[in-house]
Amino acid sequence: MNRPLTSALVLIAAAAAACGGPEGQPESQPPEEEQAAAATAFRGRIYERNFVFTTLTGDTAFVVSWLMSAQTRPGGVVRQARGLLARGISWEEFYDQTWTTPPTRIPWRILPNGPFRLVVGDGDVVESLIYSEGQRQLELEVLGGALIEWTGVRGQVYRLMDGAAYISDQRVAGLVLDMSRVHGADVEAQGDWGLLVSGDSLQVILANPAASPPGTTGGYRLWARLDYRDLQWPSVTVEWVDVSAFQPARQDIPVSWTVTSDDDEVTADFQVQSAHVEAGEGVGPLLPVDALFLVVGTFRTEGRAFPVRGLFRHTRP
Repeated sequence: MNRPLTSALVLIAAAAAACGGPEGQPESQPPEEEQAAAATAFRGRIYERNFVFTTLTGDTAFVVSWLMSAQTRPGGVVRQARGLLARGISWEEFYDQTWTTPPTRIPWRILPNGPFRLVVGDGDVVESLIYSEGQRQLELEVLGGALIEWTGVRGQVYRLMDGAAYISDQRVAGLVLDMSRVHGADVEAQGDWGLLVSGDSLQVILANPAASPPGTTGGYRLWARLDYRDLQWPSVTVEWVDVSAFQPARQDIPVSWTVTSDDDEVTADFQVQSAHVEAGEGVGPLLPVDALFLVVGTFRTEGRAFPVRGLFRHTRP
């Protein structure tokens, strides 16, 4: 890698706001009960920020994902960052850390931690996400401004930009999705989403903003950049065609889907090529599921059929 970073600053810290103690509590209440009551009354908000890199050419899928969140809680912000690399049927989770930072007025700002570093330019624009530990280095670079930007009804923002991934001094060009959304921490599921591409002709964002159950009519929204045009379908139905049992969570997960817009201008189908699936913690009998799928399929609109591939994220409480 060893490229100069003179055009940007490496972000190493963030200002934290001071936080006073609770008032009006009975003096006899133990501190641990005080904290438990506060945590129950205030679960805060969760700010998500995801960067997904994918190549536009080649027969084998190559995807780098940085998935980040910050949850505000009494006394601090709980942050999580995960970095995953997928090549064909091979997956590697090279970074997974959870840590707590002091309270701040800007909890949504991404902070580095350990071998995870950032290169930030003017206006807090993220220019690179870097994993560097020992001889292992991987960089995801965001190039220039947005090719296109979409905003969801719940404040979600999706930006598509040119990008590149550097692994062991090898540069791979492609496309970067910069995605952000916010929701209350009491929301059990945040809604599935996906990025599908067909070379430089078609790029598609598919999102379920209200975390509607599979098959819900109009539960999804779809945005597409087709031949540099901006197309949107606000009401799209996504159905699970086939499922597979994921025993660690005792839940079924989808392995193939169909997509239909309410105006019948779009139909699509895609299926899992490879997967990285994790079971969360819980008291059961069903445990949470967090799944990342590399998918392949066909997208049809305007009388044309496009072979597509990309990343689809599925979560269930």
